[in-house]
Amino acid sequence: MTPDELSQLSVEERERQQGFEHCLNVCTAASCLSSGAEEVKKGLTTAVKEKGLREKCRIRGAGCMGLCSSGPLVALDPEDVLYQHVGVDDVPEIVESLDTQPVPRLLCDTTIPFFQRQKKIVLENSGRIDPERIEDYIAVGGYRSLARVLTEMDPDEVVQEIVNSGLRGRGGAGYPTGLKWGTVAKATGAEKYVICNADEGDPGAFMDRAVLESDPHRVLEGMTIAAYAVGATQGYIYVRAEYPLAIKRLRQAIKQAQRLGLQGDRIYETPFRFTVDIRLGAGAFVCGEETALIASIEGGRGLPRPRPPYPANHGLWGCPTLINNVETFANVAAILREGAGWFSSIGTEKSKGTKVFSLAGPLSRYGLIEVPMGISLREIVFDIAGGLPDGKSFKAVQTGGPSGGCIPARHLDTSVDYESLRELGAIMGSGGMIVMDESSNMVDVARFFMEFCMTESCGKCVPCRVGTYQMHTLLDRIYNRQGTKRDLELLSELCEVVRETSLCGLGQTAPNPVNSTLRYFRDEYEERLVSDGVRGPSGDPLAQVEMTP
Repeated sequence: MTPDELSQLSVEERERQQGFEHCLNVCTAASCLSSGAEEVKKGLTTAVKEKGLREKCRIRGAGCMGLCSSGPLVALDPEDVLYQHVGVDDVPEIVESLDTQPVPRLLCDTTIPFFQRQKKIVLENSGRIDPERIEDYIAVGGYRSLARVLTEMDPDEVVQEIVNSGLRGRGGAGYPTGLKWGTVAKATGAEKYVICNADEGDPGAFMDRAVLESDPHRVLEGMTIAAYAVGATQGYIYVRAEYPLAIKRLRQAIKQAQRLGLQGDRIYETPFRFTVDIRLGAGAFVCGEETALIASIEGGRGLPRPRPPYPANHGLWGCPTLINNVETFANVAAILREGAGWFSSIGTEKSKGTKVFSLAGPLSRYGLIEVPMGISLREIVFDIAGGLPDGKSFKAVQTGGPSGGCIPARHLDTSVDYESLRELGAIMGSGGMIVMDESSNMVDVARFFMEFCMTESCGKCVPCRVGTYQMHTLLDRIYNRQGTKRDLELLSELCEVVRETSLCGLGQTAPNPVNSTLRYFRDEYEERLVSDGVRGPSGDPLAQVEMTP
């Protein structure tokens, strides 16, 4: 395929879609599917056929529309109508209303802040295209950025554009994407690789899953652009096996791209070649760490290794390797299409662009959102998510999953950016955001996340393997009102030791939920303490704790 042929296909597909008077987009992402969206889609298809409307009405499975709390969702174009909580019994009424007025009882108000306060870049196509048809992606401009890159730019120019955009890695620490690309581009090696980290393991996080389910070609295009920029010819998407729908749509997308010559040899009739394969992970949280992920792709046990050397110089099979997460790659095509200046004008001075978050917890509205960097936590929780229902009061928000921290109400006006969250003892992470109300006990919250880290520890290094076990034991003791002031002191000391001496990011950040709850909710710890006492025969409160092997 040539760029001209891509443009022609785009025009033809748009004309085909414009031939329908109505298009009913049914959300077929995992959340809506779990509440019956597939049955709704089948019902609409049958009803349209029986009414003889197949020539004027298109029924399309679409990606995530964001408001998961109101699913199944059905969007009607071009009328710009959104229906919520749609059931099979509602299908006849929806079809009957196509040439009249919308069904009032099903209408979702799209003027609320949940929709109006968002700024969509990564999610710009989600809910608007069929993720299982490459033609839908091409019709909205898909693969045009890749065409421009391969025919008008050299690799150094692409890297510089990403540098100028200010894009930072969306997987956790926020490392400058352009700097990482430039390092891999300059590295020497007979072969180079590009890896997409889709091993999303944080409890309550589903951003990457939703992007892969809703717009898989966007990620493939970003990876292909990255491969051209750094000189790679082979790519891998490492995705956990618990995401069957994402895997299915990724496999379809790869086959479709290969069929149109957008993967493989001589892409756009240029000398550039690139192929993407999928590797499935078994669900180990530690495999989200890049060196453990590499070990898993190589067929070994997913264990991290000391760095340096970094993957940019010595990665997959000892070759220079670029690793970014799903959301990072999903930004690339838009940056190359609109320009670095456009992207860098969004967000804050040091945190550019937008961020996708999954909102969970006792909220009036929850689901998937994309907002500009620099928005406040208060705006997300109380404007976009609508606050807490039933008169409940806000207590804390957990950002960054097991590696993040719990932020109390007094810091709700904090800007959501990498630096501001780090100052509060939290991190951006991959984008999970869990809200807690007054019924949450913060000692129990810390205990939950520590149990997760303890269970997911690969066991390679002693500080993480033993330290997380001991911290969980102390938290359990305190929660059950058996801890002493000395236990609290030991807990703080262990947090510092584990943070400073663990091998990889899992252990280094495991103390974050404990430290943040100790910092902001220390009274809840102290309230559960008993008077000082000696438990073990040696006088050490830890003497009775069984050490893990």
